[in-house]
Amino acid sequence: MAVSAFTPIYHFNPSEPSTPASLPTFFLKPTRVKATKPHRIATKQPHVTSSTTLVAALSDPFVLQIAETLEDSLSSTSSPSPPPLQKLRDTSSESLLSTPWPSRKDEPFRFTDTSLIRQSDITPTSHPPQSFTLLGVSEDTHFPNLAIVDGYVVDSLSNVSGLPDGVFVGGLSSLNSEVVMNRVSEFVSNFEGDLFWSINGVGAPDLIVVYVPEGCRLENPLHLRYFSVEVGNQESNKLPVSNPRVLVLVEKGGEIGVIEEYVGGDGNANCYWTNSVMEIVLGDGAKVSHSYIQSQSLSAFHIKWTWVRQESTSTYELVEVSTGGKLSRHNVHVQQTGPDTVTELSTFHFSGSDQTQDLHSRIVLDHPRGVSRQLHKCIVAHSLGEAIFDGNVQVNRHAQQTDAGQLTRSLLLEPRASVNVKPNLQIIADDVKCSHGAAISDLEESQLFYFQARGVDIQTARKALIFSFGAEVIERFPNTSTRKNVESHLQKLLAPTLRSQ
Repeated sequence: MAVSAFTPIYHFNPSEPSTPASLPTFFLKPTRVKATKPHRIATKQPHVTSSTTLVAALSDPFVLQIAETLEDSLSSTSSPSPPPLQKLRDTSSESLLSTPWPSRKDEPFRFTDTSLIRQSDITPTSHPPQSFTLLGVSEDTHFPNLAIVDGYVVDSLSNVSGLPDGVFVGGLSSLNSEVVMNRVSEFVSNFEGDLFWSINGVGAPDLIVVYVPEGCRLENPLHLRYFSVEVGNQESNKLPVSNPRVLVLVEKGGEIGVIEEYVGGDGNANCYWTNSVMEIVLGDGAKVSHSYIQSQSLSAFHIKWTWVRQESTSTYELVEVSTGGKLSRHNVHVQQTGPDTVTELSTFHFSGSDQTQDLHSRIVLDHPRGVSRQLHKCIVAHSLGEAIFDGNVQVNRHAQQTDAGQLTRSLLLEPRASVNVKPNLQIIADDVKCSHGAAISDLEESQLFYFQARGVDIQTARKALIFSFGAEVIERFPNTSTRKNVESHLQKLLAPTLRSQ
């Protein structure tokens, strides 16, 4: 069976000196991708001195220092950790022994500069105070909600009453059901991510569990609100890091909507690092509608992992809008483990200052009649702004009759703004319908002329075209109130850009 792998790499930067002013720079570089089998570094238990010393000698001292600091910050808790959480920490600690800090020489981070994090004074966040004020945060949510402050669940700001029987939402340490505990144990540490995935596993104060029993369908979405209260500033170089971790487990035929909202509080000068992980497991015929909104401080670092496992006939829908963070990186990994499975990813990124908005996605299809749809759109509206898209769709040998589509579109509004795009489609099956595409441009003169010919001034025309560019993703939020809030927020962010045009 022939293996088809085609990886176009698109790079667009209007400031390239070799390019005439009237023409964009557009490079197409096809490459062949060779699959390699990952290998593990086997290590013995930490109490074996010889093995530990050997591995530690090959380890990154900076990474080990972060791991030790996180472990020390959690060792002060008197209550023992539940077995699944302890398993997660042990596995993550072992992984960090052989994982160096990523650099631009590493392919997954070729366009993503994480050196500013490494140069900071990284300190784990402490348990949030009993009383504090959350500035700039809407408190009028009428959905069941969970407040997660600096990685810790705060019950006084949460309300999960009125949930159907059998549904559990809360920390693993408060879970009393042995059946659910055993189900959680089955999926802990079943996937190996990158360095930041492992750092989260070591530093997560608790595992937040969302459990939906078989056949149960929640009418209202669950609103997970993430707040960052402990912050630093650029003068002190202090960078507090929080590691919230959530496991969403939906049994056969279950259905739930989840809204993840990350808020940075008051002020764009606040420096902090949110290193978050969400794992989602869908049973046969289950459905999860995942809304992800990231609007943290423009001086913050936001690194997010979303790992999804889908069994047969299940449906996972992600709608994402990311506008905050000095560096914002979202890693999405979806594994279809059964036939007739549907995956839909819709993302919109906006870089309105010297920000880097990064999406790395991977969809693996292993069974017949799988469907995947991915739409990625981004706007870069600052001369130092940057957007990155690295999307991989892998159709394996037994995934016959697969229908997979991937499209990325980027809008650059400043001459020196840049975007790096790498759509990647790997196909081994021979009975499939797959496609991918990429488009990078400023607003087209023909579009502006269309408005002007009908009496619309150019500024109004630009405003309509720019806002409608992101509206294609925003309108996919399943909840009306969420959609209106995101639209209002985006209009405020676009106002300075539209005035300067």
